[in-house]
Amino acid sequence: MPQVRQVGALDAAGHALVITQPMPPLRRGTVRVQVHASLISPGTELSGVAKARQSSPAASAAPKPFGYQNSGVVLECGPGAEEFKPGDRVACMGAGYAQHADFAVVPIKLCARLPDNVSFEEGAFAHLAMTALHAIRRGEPQLGEYLLVVGLGLVGQLSARIGQVAGMYVMGWDKLPFRCEVARRWGIDAATVVGSEDETRVAAEFTRGSGFDMAVMAIGGDGTQALQSVTKVMKLSPDTHAMGRICLVGALNTLCHWGAGLGNLDLRCCARTGPGYHDETWEHGEAAYPAVFMRWTTRSNMEYVLRLISEGKLNVRALVTHRFPLARIAEAVTAHVEAPDATLGTLLLMEHGLKR
Repeated sequence: MPQVRQVGALDAAGHALVITQPMPPLRRGTVRVQVHASLISPGTELSGVAKARQSSPAASAAPKPFGYQNSGVVLECGPGAEEFKPGDRVACMGAGYAQHADFAVVPIKLCARLPDNVSFEEGAFAHLAMTALHAIRRGEPQLGEYLLVVGLGLVGQLSARIGQVAGMYVMGWDKLPFRCEVARRWGIDAATVVGSEDETRVAAEFTRGSGFDMAVMAIGGDGTQALQSVTKVMKLSPDTHAMGRICLVGALNTLCHWGAGLGNLDLRCCARTGPGYHDETWEHGEAAYPAVFMRWTTRSNMEYVLRLISEGKLNVRALVTHRFPLARIAEAVTAHVEAPDATLGTLLLMEHGLKR
């Protein structure tokens, strides 16, 4: 077993590099995984990179490892991790665990076996797919409803498709034509480039005059104007009160008039991947959330999105725009910063995976 591992990290100046670290110890309730692929989450991981590149960071700041979703093969199981065995193909998630690294030690409840027909590349999408799934669940979708997804980054694209799986008619909004085109290629019902046409008119045509029942805002930064635009296209009661559910899944800041200012709209915050994530005793298998009371935990959400991928209902391959070996992580990060209109899903492939 190697004593060190290679890990992708960001320095204080916003540049990515590969550093060498001691191999993490195998604790109770964890498995050691030989990683084959990991996926960059640009919204969460790279949101401060552009600003950092324009600043003057302290030279002494050490690079920080990053990443929270990967997939690979189990090499070794710690005590209490008997549900897995060496050789199992798994998807892994979790900040501080499933990093952009060639080896990872991950709690058992943050791992799930890959179906035979799901590749390592597809498995690396699990964490973001679960984030999207949890946001859709929070909105309580109904068959035949109209869903608006604002922001067609990875989480927005996945939310839109899962909304369709739930029986909704889905329109996406984004400022970048490239992202709208990606969505059209995988089969979104409609996509509009914000600013290129009258979104209010297009929304009315799409919803046949009904307005949207639900919206997912998968954006970061200042979302005040976006929220104002969304409220204009939600459904209205006969007494002109806006109605529907708006799910906030991005790291956005927004100002709004609460109470009567929002009519009868429900704003719902959507954090993480479902119950269990960041509960260490649960993650390591030392405590359980009984399924009879809590059907959808982080683990069961993970297994479900992998099933959707396996059954061809969630096409994550359509979201991949770049593949880089881990050694070229600097190029991968720079592509997201400098060419956001041509970069979406970026996979980092490990050397042992490339040799297969």
